[in-house]
Amino acid sequence: MYRFLLPLLLGFASDWASAFTTAYSRRWGERRGQALTFVLRMISGIPLWFIGILFGWVLVVAGCVPMILGLLALRFSTALPALGDALVERGIYARIRHPIYAGMLLEFPGLALLHPKPTALLACVLGLGWVYGQARLEERDLIQRIPAYRDYMQHVPRFLPRLPAKG
Repeated sequence: MYRFLLPLLLGFASDWASAFTTAYSRRWGERRGQALTFVLRMISGIPLWFIGILFGWVLVVAGCVPMILGLLALRFSTALPALGDALVERGIYARIRHPIYAGMLLEFPGLALLHPKPTALLACVLGLGWVYGQARLEERDLIQRIPAYRDYMQHVPRFLPRLPAKG
């Protein structure tokens, strides 16, 4: 998933290197300095960081899919949990226990790619930790409210669906 972080970082580095037109021109002449700046900025820099940003948007949009499917499957019980809730094992919940949080796990790296600043990266890392902790807390509550949830946990993975067995 993080292989697109390398083009983004290389793109930023290439753009950074393109800011030295004066130094390049003094060393290799004005035409060569301009040409090098053009290559660094327009041929490598912008296309590379664009790939990283595009992949960031792909992650954000892909993260919305399981979230929406999860919310549709739960309907109102996600906002108004009750002691009498039934276990939902249909739709996306047949493949993963926490599709809403799984979507967030895709969105946080996407947001980090879209806004690679220290504060945004820290927020995304904290968000990833929160998702994991929140899922575990909810599972404890669900075991108490819905006893069948304990068995459900044994055959349905938390965030990532199992790959089909080769056969």
